[in-house]
Amino acid sequence: MLRQDSPNRIAPDRNGTSANANLHGEASRVGGVDIQRELAKLEEMILEGSRLPILNRTLINEDQVLDQLEMVQMNLHPAFEEAKKLLQHKEEILLEAEQYAQEIIETAERRAAQILDEMGLVRQAELEMKQIRQRVQQECEVAHEQAMVEIERMRRQTQQEIEEMRRRAIAECEEIQEGADTYADRILQDLEQQFSDMLRVVRNGRGQLQPEAPVRNAARGGDRLKK
Repeated sequence: MLRQDSPNRIAPDRNGTSANANLHGEASRVGGVDIQRELAKLEEMILEGSRLPILNRTLINEDQVLDQLEMVQMNLHPAFEEAKKLLQHKEEILLEAEQYAQEIIETAERRAAQILDEMGLVRQAELEMKQIRQRVQQECEVAHEQAMVEIERMRRQTQQEIEEMRRRAIAECEEIQEGADTYADRILQDLEQQFSDMLRVVRNGRGQLQPEAPVRNAARGGDRLKK
């Protein structure tokens, strides 16, 4: 069989396989038969044919080429089915990867939302704590003012009570002093009355003794003459 040389054919590598066969060798292996390798063998059969430079043709072994083509053709359908399965499996893997990535994204979004909620709760707690602190401070200031007003009221009331007690004490002292003066005056009056009575008794006694005084004096004079 004569074959015209193609300027765009794929040259085999050093191991007798083409670059395309190296790229898809594993994917085209079906039932122990490597389609890429068999295609590479077919290409080698063609390339190893006798060259006819004048006609720009290659003389090949038709039986070997047909047998090789038949074997490749027999394994193409299983290879295509295997390729479909691989593509389907690849799509399933990609779908699972997309689902997994979507789950990761959703989890990250939920976590981010949770963090934002927690940050919002923290800010809300800080705001409430600030409001409570301000309210407590205001209540303390009001309580302090009320306490100062109450202390001032109690101070004035105490001062008034002390002034009232002082006034009462002075009044009681004056009353006691007046009572003491009255009592002393009454005592002195009683003493004066007693002294008056005693003086009257003394005077009466002296009055009773005065008539006998000349007789006694005369008797005393006679006695002195006798001596």
